[in-house]
Amino acid sequence: MCIPCCLHQLACCCGSATCSLCCSCCPKIKQSTGTRIMYAIYFLLVTVICVVMMSPTVAEGMKAHIPFYNDLCEHLQAGVYCEKLVGYSAVYKVCFGMACFFFVFFLLMIKVRDSKSCRAHIHNGFWFIKFVVLIACCSGAFFIPDQDTFLEVWRYVGATGGFLFLIIQLILLVEFAHKWNKNWTSGTKHNRLWYAALAFVTLVLYSVAVGALVVMAVFHTHPEGCTLNKIFLGVNGGLCLFVSLLAIAPCIQKLQPNSGLLQSGVISVYVMYLTYSALASKPTEYILGPNNVNVSICAPSFGTSLEGDNKIVPTLGTIILFACILYSCLTSTTRSSSEALRVCRTSVPENEVARCCFCCAPDDDGDYEVGNENGGQKIVLDEKQGTVYSYSFFHFIFFLGSLYVMMTVTNWFHYYDAKIEKLFHGSWSTYWIKMASCWACLLLYTWTLVAPIVCPNREFLQ
Repeated sequence: MCIPCCLHQLACCCGSATCSLCCSCCPKIKQSTGTRIMYAIYFLLVTVICVVMMSPTVAEGMKAHIPFYNDLCEHLQAGVYCEKLVGYSAVYKVCFGMACFFFVFFLLMIKVRDSKSCRAHIHNGFWFIKFVVLIACCSGAFFIPDQDTFLEVWRYVGATGGFLFLIIQLILLVEFAHKWNKNWTSGTKHNRLWYAALAFVTLVLYSVAVGALVVMAVFHTHPEGCTLNKIFLGVNGGLCLFVSLLAIAPCIQKLQPNSGLLQSGVISVYVMYLTYSALASKPTEYILGPNNVNVSICAPSFGTSLEGDNKIVPTLGTIILFACILYSCLTSTTRSSSEALRVCRTSVPENEVARCCFCCAPDDDGDYEVGNENGGQKIVLDEKQGTVYSYSFFHFIFFLGSLYVMMTVTNWFHYYDAKIEKLFHGSWSTYWIKMASCWACLLLYTWTLVAPIVCPNREFLQ
């Protein structure tokens, strides 16, 4: 049992075989899912390296606990204390290597439709070889000549790619909201309980949005300051109310009967999340308190252990942030998501079945075969008839995700004094980027509502 499994893993690493776990008790996994998980592991590994490079705490710990640290740094020609392997410039170079890796695969996988083709085998296998190539790309970036010019140009490339990554996520969020409403609405033809489900979820979404608005108004405003926070809380709350009323307006309902409060509820919750994230990223404001002591305002204070907060908050925030990035990369690469970026209407199939977990296709969809007879984890060969997602778009999203990670870890345009421990301590760049994301999200959703009125002869996403 063990020898065939080891041979299979060897074929996975150095050949075109699909990767799986050796434990037969593990649930079966789709071939397409396994491939995406492997690329996600590569992405996560490089992301962790970038976080370490931006952490002086980790660097000091390595210096104190690794024997012959200085000798190792000099042997690697990385400086006396490996200063060339830390800081924003090192993160730029590592992310440049990862971005090049995914961009080359994006070009290589254009118009791949058959999972049995040579290029598809490269995409789905040869994991060890690709890992070596990824390491070579990340390492080779440190030998690029004229580093100053490279860093300056690459910074703007990263900013452009990071913004594009955010825009794509906003488009897919709007598509997600419409898809959710269409799927559950299709169930009302057969069971009226779906009306109750729609009403309940809509109520929960608006309760969360209103609750978040109230919490932010209490903890992120102050009578003697926080003017920007007060203005933007009012603006964003008012815009959420506007799009909610617009979604159920008679002129919109006439052309888009599927439009409703569920979609606007999803958008409102996401806008409140972005608003909170922006307020949490805003630099601290101070006022003169009792005894002429500066008192910080516009941010909640739940404890007295400032040192503990400075460690816990960045750690949890970093984990949540990169979990969201990884989730966005994986969920943005389905066939329906790539089609949604064309902003075209996707009609609801007549036989569509409403499901609570509507994002996942039923298990009995398609003609699947279960492979791997080596005693390990069973693999569902779901790409026997062709690819189930766009390989090129998959790598393009990870290419943009690499740029977004680079800009986020280095605090966007405040890169000179960026540290991972201060990632959530306030930055005007992050503040305005997230506020702009709020308005872009509301603008995109508003466009999907009014587009059929503005351009009646075209079909749009709804």
